[in-house]
Amino acid sequence: MKEIIIIGSGGHAKVIIDILERSNKKIYGILDDDLNKKELKVLGYSILGTTKDIEQYKQNYSFIIGIGNNTIRKKIAIENKDLNYEQAIDPSAIISKNIKIGTGTVIMPGVIINIDSKIGNHCIINTGAIIEHDNIIEDYVHISPGVSLGGTVKIGETTHVGIGSKVINNIEIKGNVKVGAGAVVINNIQENILVIGVPAIKK
Repeated sequence: MKEIIIIGSGGHAKVIIDILERSNKKIYGILDDDLNKKELKVLGYSILGTTKDIEQYKQNYSFIIGIGNNTIRKKIAIENKDLNYEQAIDPSAIISKNIKIGTGTVIMPGVIINIDSKIGNHCIINTGAIIEHDNIIEDYVHISPGVSLGGTVKIGETTHVGIGSKVINNIEIKGNVKVGAGAVVINNIQENILVIGVPAIKK
């Protein structure tokens, strides 16, 4: 198994480091485009350079994009399609049978994913989230801490589901939606909007 380079050095990257260490995966170092961080270390790992340096590492290392922003994560992934991306799945996560998890996706501590759900590429399933049976989570989605998704929910690409929010069964939330913290979604949501409240409505 190749050592892993993490792209990004913020809070999300730190959580990934913790997950990889507890999963006995080897981390080589970090790339970050903030030049002020060049000489720093993050949790003991050196910042090797910026994303412009990916070319020199791509043959010998695997990668994870450790950036919480869906749009930035998508941009980096599209610009670097030929990299070998690793998953980071916390050992405490409960993952049922027949689950498909895409490349580059991060599953954080305490997550529950129930049977026949599909998680796309470069997603974040954050701490303590519950994803019930037959969900479809498309690429570059962020499911925040404490979110509960009922059965047969579909979440579109680059959508961000805010902390502690809930989505009832059989709902489709389309792409590039932002669901506010604590919202309760009881109706389908069209693309490119922000919804908040109980029940969730367009802001």
